[in-house]
Amino acid sequence: MSGSRGWACLLGTVALMVRRSCGRAGGTDTTEGEQMTHRRLVGIDLGIASAHTVRVLDGEGNTLHKRKAWPTVESLCEVEEVALTGCPAGSRLEVVVEPTGPAWLPIAVFFTRRGHLVYRVSSQKAADLRRFLSRHTKTNGIDADTLARLLLFDPAGLRVLELPGSERAALDRRVRATDRLTQGAAEHKRRIKDLVRQLLPMTPLTGDLGLADMAVLERYADPNALVKLGAKRLTALIVRASSHHQGAERARQWLEAAEASLALYDGHQAVAFADLAAEVASEVRLLRATQAELARHVPERETHDRAVDPDELARSIPGLAAVGGPALVACMGEPTRFTSGKAFRSFTGLVPRASETGETDRKGQAMSKAGSSLLRTTMVRAADHARKLDPQLARIYHLQMVERGKDHLGALCVVAANLAERSWTVMHRGTPYVICDVEGRPVSSEEAKVIIAEQFTVAPEVRARRRSKKLGKAPQKVLAGQSKPCTQGAGTRGDLPRPASSSARDPRVKQLIATAP
Repeated sequence: MSGSRGWACLLGTVALMVRRSCGRAGGTDTTEGEQMTHRRLVGIDLGIASAHTVRVLDGEGNTLHKRKAWPTVESLCEVEEVALTGCPAGSRLEVVVEPTGPAWLPIAVFFTRRGHLVYRVSSQKAADLRRFLSRHTKTNGIDADTLARLLLFDPAGLRVLELPGSERAALDRRVRATDRLTQGAAEHKRRIKDLVRQLLPMTPLTGDLGLADMAVLERYADPNALVKLGAKRLTALIVRASSHHQGAERARQWLEAAEASLALYDGHQAVAFADLAAEVASEVRLLRATQAELARHVPERETHDRAVDPDELARSIPGLAAVGGPALVACMGEPTRFTSGKAFRSFTGLVPRASETGETDRKGQAMSKAGSSLLRTTMVRAADHARKLDPQLARIYHLQMVERGKDHLGALCVVAANLAERSWTVMHRGTPYVICDVEGRPVSSEEAKVIIAEQFTVAPEVRARRRSKKLGKAPQKVLAGQSKPCTQGAGTRGDLPRPASSSARDPRVKQLIATAP
């Protein structure tokens, strides 16, 4: 790969030299040559706690200036003045930065406000080019020079950065804050359940962690304290904390778990009941604080979401609701910055990697995961709900599970990719999502659910086989006992089981193998 890139660079250099020599000899392309000379490419290797490293190149890739800069008006104005030296009035800089923590935003705001073009490139793209240009040496200067040269190596792969307006920027921050707090709360809940399993091996926490559970664990996580508290007082605590939704039955479960724990450990010194209970209490208090902060951000997120998406187009998309809708709007930005739905689909990272050489085109590659992890997670979660509401998406999910041999998550990723493309269409056109049947006729939500239940329900046996890592993947027609013949090419997809696998013991599978061409 590096050799082919080297030849491409060499051919580009030769072509540039020929074009420049023709301009000097015949008097043609002189204007183009002057434009290349007056072009200024600025690569800035951002520093978090140190000064930024700046390299200024002309349009032919010659290094003109090397400087250090700080995120202040005076320092950045000096960079601008030096970079524009010798350029005609009205020239614009082309500034390339990486998304290095919070350091990219001040640079982007300064140069964008002054009319220059700013490009924010992925760290992976910059690292790949830097390894090609300088494999064994890495310095701040080389990184800055590499960023500037990205405009020469891959101009079509870079997009000018468009900074959001006030409402969209505020929505983006609120969405990120609520997502981070939600993940933090989930982490605290997992930690609490892990600790309780040590204290109470027969833990009563088999479902979601409720308010009553938190009230019990904050003060009485020690099984000795639970038994000492007694059924009457424990029941009163649970009734009060759950607003009368739980009572004596839940108290009985807690006490039985505490008594079983004491009988199992039998006072062994390796089990520090009091210290484990203290850690559980700390996690419960941290969880309460996280949930309180989350409750403060949610109303503001809703306010900014209504300002950016007043028609609630994002929430009309199946699977996207109070959380997914704002996340889609914030991550997508202006829909017009994507040329098509496929471009946005690629942006999400839900598309498979491409691997093609000669006459070989390898299918089933892993996802690129090139986009925002928040957006990708949002779309996958939405897809799990959308496939139960939209017959067209349910058909895609059914096809992936039944005929393509994918497991649940793999099928959801395919649905999520299609849902992402449809989401861009909704936001770009400015019209709400309309649920249709497989032939494109609009249907009501009740009719859609009936269609999904009758035509696109995945059999439990298929789900079990897709989850299995040992049985292999037998054709769906065999597993479901359907009379329709297998689709042509099933053997080439690997759907036929191997004779040596355990699935070959099934008489129906043996018959299919014996009659297979």
